[in-house]
Amino acid sequence: MRADRRRLIQAGFCVLSLGAAQLARGANMLAVRVWPAPDYSRVTLESDTPLKTTQTFIASPPRLAVDIEGLQLNAALRELVGKVQASDPNIAGIRVGQYSAEVVRLVIDLKHPIAPQVFSLPPVAAYAHRLVLDLYPIQTIDPLEQLIQERASAKTTLPAPALPSAAPVNDPLGELIARQTRAGSAIGAASLPSPSVTPPAALSTRRQDLTPPAGPYIDSQDHPPRAVSNNKADRLIVIALDPGHGGEDPGAIGPGGTREKDVVLKIAKMLRDRINASSVNGNPMRAYLTRDADFFVPLHVRVQKARRVQADLFVSIHADAFFTPQASGASVFALSQGAASSSAARWMAQKENKADLIGGINLGSQDAQVQRAMLDMSTAAQIKDSLMLGGSLLREIGGVGRLHKPRVEQAGFAVLKAPDIPSVLVETAFISNPAEEDKLRSDVYQQQLTDALMRGILQYFSRNPPLARNRSL
Repeated sequence: MRADRRRLIQAGFCVLSLGAAQLARGANMLAVRVWPAPDYSRVTLESDTPLKTTQTFIASPPRLAVDIEGLQLNAALRELVGKVQASDPNIAGIRVGQYSAEVVRLVIDLKHPIAPQVFSLPPVAAYAHRLVLDLYPIQTIDPLEQLIQERASAKTTLPAPALPSAAPVNDPLGELIARQTRAGSAIGAASLPSPSVTPPAALSTRRQDLTPPAGPYIDSQDHPPRAVSNNKADRLIVIALDPGHGGEDPGAIGPGGTREKDVVLKIAKMLRDRINASSVNGNPMRAYLTRDADFFVPLHVRVQKARRVQADLFVSIHADAFFTPQASGASVFALSQGAASSSAARWMAQKENKADLIGGINLGSQDAQVQRAMLDMSTAAQIKDSLMLGGSLLREIGGVGRLHKPRVEQAGFAVLKAPDIPSVLVETAFISNPAEEDKLRSDVYQQQLTDALMRGILQYFSRNPPLARNRSL
């Protein structure tokens, strides 16, 4: 009884010490952030308690008005106005004001019509409660057309070793390029049709009759090249590069403050330049980045982007981290349909798969739910090809630095679940190791790593020729 009375007295003193102003106030705004990108622009409001909002989209001129209840205008909210960049592809400006005694109104002026998604995220990792405003342009950029324009504008390419081709298969990207080329030269040519997307059930990798090996696998040096086919066709060889994390999700952070999302983006851009200057058997190569700036891309969208451009390969680039600074070395991972190849691989997959929680995904979006279900259908042939790609990359990476494991590991990485694209995840080094953090920040090592990845890709194609395309020019 005395203890209960003591707690009541203490609570009373606490209330009296707060004063009227503190008792009346609602949520406290902790931070505001703006993440611009061509795909979409994101505005994040971080607060100590959940925010209750109502929003209205006005079409002309396009703007989004958001009323936030139980909030007082403070310095953090005022900073939001100055955080908008002139180069933001979607946001023209932001206005903020005290609409009423307990309501702050946020008005986002837009450069074009958008489809807004407004949702809340609970506290996770270093973040408190977050209100997220995702602003998706209604007219989106077609990645297929973008690749075609890049190819058309490319003046010169660096030659690569001549590599054989294999049997022809369906190629929407190749057909789109060929028809556009014919339309430009033929008189009275028909207009260019929209590319068709093959249903998931009809998609396949090279060999559906193969089953994955019992354990971890690495391609051998004497693995024979596949049979040479005389059916050669000019087309783009598309490599999807996936710099991990981004935006709200910094990834791992080294002891010196190096952020994983920054260093892997730089490496991906360097590798993109190498790929764009190369060719396979006379066919030009083109890299497609799932993100080319500092913004968040959900895991299933990364896979969706690679499939949209009919990528021949998918390489996700990361930097590892562990609880202790002693862990070191690079690793390469492929998908596993069953159990992980080791406890470390399982732990790594679980850590990487949490990216959506930190980066912030709208779990209520029906599209996100459908895409995740559709891509949860990996094939034995995809895993077999992924293991061979991983073996080629691992061998070359081992020539420029230490390997954490000498073989390709397997686990249930969500980002590797494209059922029709050989896909691997490369952990370039342990950013939590001070010595390896210094290497990751070094221009010399970044160049060495980029060269190794490029050699590994070409080595894979030398043993696994890119598929020819079934069309005439």
